[in-house]
Formats: sequence, structure tokens, C-alpha cells
Amino acid sequence: MKSSRIIVIGTVASSPYAGMAWMHMQIAAGLLRLGHDVYYFEVTSTWPYDPMRQMKVNDSEYAVPYLARVAEGFGLGDRWAFRRSYSDHQWFGISGTKAEELLEHADAVLNIAGATRVRTKEGLKAKRLVYYGTDPVYNEVGYANGDRIVRRTIDQHDDFVTYGENIGNPDCTIPPLPRLRSRTRQPVLLDCWKAGPPSKKEFTTVCNWKQEGRDIKFHGETYFWSKHHEFLKFIDLPRRTNMPIELAMGLADASVTRPGFGDLVPAVGMTAEERLLLASNGWRLADAHTFSADPWSYRDYIISSRGEFSVAKDQNVRLRSGWFGERSACYLAAGRPVITQDTGFGKVLPTGEGLFAFNTMDEILAAFEAINSDYERHSRAAREIAEEYFRAEKVLAKMLNDLGI
Repeated sequence: MKSSRIIVIGTVASSPYAGMAWMHMQIAAGLLRLGHDVYYFEVTSTWPYDPMRQMKVNDSEYAVPYLARVAEGFGLGDRWAFRRSYSDHQWFGISGTKAEELLEHADAVLNIAGATRVRTKEGLKAKRLVYYGTDPVYNEVGYANGDRIVRRTIDQHDDFVTYGENIGNPDCTIPPLPRLRSRTRQPVLLDCWKAGPPSKKEFTTVCNWKQEGRDIKFHGETYFWSKHHEFLKFIDLPRRTNMPIELAMGLADASVTRPGFGDLVPAVGMTAEERLLLASNGWRLADAHTFSADPWSYRDYIISSRGEFSVAKDQNVRLRSGWFGERSACYLAAGRPVITQDTGFGKVLPTGEGLFAFNTMDEILAAFEAINSDYERHSRAAREIAEEYFRAEKVLAKMLNDLGI
């Protein structure tokens, strides 16, 4: 395989949550393991969030040391750069001169989730800029609807990659974006997730209860962004099964806002009424903030779990995008069976053993019963699915081949 120079651009330090670190770093480290010349850069003008001060800040006191630790932990060493684009444009890690040269001449610059306006807002040169779409539907529909902001964002890229593996198939009405080169999925570093038996009896997931601002209208229908709409459809699930289910999420009072140098950062949490609704229906709640700032504590939480139960966004469910969650892929890699809402991913992933897709309450209950009837078999099957379908080296090699790299 020819070695290529690849820059991964993302928001690990700007959004310093463990799930974000795993999503980005399994891509960067996986490419490095394939023998490519790989770097991780962060150049967004968005103020970074500081979890210690619980606000967005216009400095880099938390962001830069955090990024250095994460890069080291995933084997990237000093292959990282952070530009304080939101203030004085100072570079950290790799020097600015070298970083800009690497960006301009790299064989590919992977813009994770399209979160950075590399060529426009940030004014940086990139020979080949690839929009690496981890969350399908919003941009595809926005582009089709003629949304000017979405079109401006997409059109600055040379190629597009999506986690919507069912996009373009007859049962999925989502219009593919122009220059779509690859339908892919989250790569996983399998050795990082190898685990023994679980220490907890709960099925768990890590999520936000409510997120706003990205609902869409398509062909006269509204499609929702926030997962709480889907959880509410199955609100009485814990009362229908003996299996304990724990949701790890922000539990702060959602009505609180915290000032941050001219910005207001809403607390990511829940109202008292929402917490009561879940608790009264038997859902167990855990405070995700106790482990979400550290990638390895986050991993330990997943590994400790018996399995994952989760829903998907309404947008992915009804439009059949084929999206499969990066967190769910990590549960599988840990040998933890996954029960998750059907988005059409069964067309590309095996289901029924180790991994279960559901549409109805009865299908959830049947999945719990099947797993508990032979947990070790389903645990092995979960790991085998990860080995066959999510191995970072295999997933990323195909994606690069699709891009002609």
C-alpha cells in the first residue's frame, strides 16, 4: 500500500468529551496503523469548552494540554497541532509554518463532521478537502432543500464521505450529496476494547436527553434531531422487563446557563420533570460527567456494562439512512451485545446474534430474552461483528480506496 499524507481535522479539544475523542482518534490512529503519514489538527474559530470551568473560554489553558494527552494516549505522539483561531491564531504543537505546509500539500484532509470551515472562515489551503460525514441526513436534506448555509459548507469540499450506508438505496429517500465517494462506518481500534466479563448487570448507553436546533423539513414532513422523541416512544420499557437499563447523561438542571466570556453556555442536562419522568418509569440514571472528560474512564464505563440499549434519531429511523452509532461499535468491540433502533443498518451488518435492530417494544423484549438465554454466545458474536465489520484498518482501507488514495 502506498503511504499517503493525511490530515484529520476535528474538534477533540474544542469539545473535550470522551466520545468525541474516540470518534476522531480511532480514525487518525487507524490511518497511522495502516502506514500513512497522519496528523491531527484543530483550527476551528469556535471557543473551546473548558469542563473544569464549565464554560466556553477564549484561551487554550485546558484545550492544548488535553489534546496533547489524548494524542499521546492514542499513539500519535507529537503529530498534532492546535491553532487558537478564535483569538491570536497562535499555533501549538507543530509550528504554524509546518502545519500550513502539511495542510496545503496533504493527499487528503479529512474534515470530521464538516465542523471546520477550513478554506473559508479559517483561510487555510488544502489540496483535497474531504467532508467526513459522521451524522447523516441534516446536510443531505438541507442541500436538497437549497439551504444556503449548508450548500456553502458542502461546496467548499472536494469529496464527501458518509456514515449513512443506506443512502442511495431504494428504501432510503435521502438524496446523496454531490461528490459522494464512500459510504462507510466508524473504525474501531479493536485492541483498545478487548475486555473480560462485565462488572455491571445493567444495559447502558451514553447520550444527551434533549438536543435542539437541527430538526428538518423534507417533502412536507418534520424529522426530529433529538433522541428524546424516540426514548419517549418506549418510556415504559423498564417496567416491561426485568433487565435494568441505565442512561448515562448530563443530569444538571437544564434551566441553568453559565456565562463564558461574553457567551452563554446552557447546561447540558435535564429538567426536574424529565428526570422524574424517567425515574418513575424505572430508568436508572447516571451522571455522564463523572467519566466523560477522560477517554479511558469512558471506555471503562462501556466495558463494565452488560450491553447497550439505545435509540437513534428520528431522522435516521424514518428516513432509513443506515447510520450505526460509533458508540455502539465500541460496545460490540468490547463484546457487549447491542440492542439499538433500526435505521436500515441491517442491510450491511448482521443482526439477530450479538446485535439486534428494533422497531417495536416486542422486538426489544425479545432481544433481551435472547441475550439473557445465552449471554456468552451473544457476547462472542458482538466481538466477532466488530472484528469483521468495524476493524479500523479494514474500514479505513476501503474508505481510502473509494477516494482513490
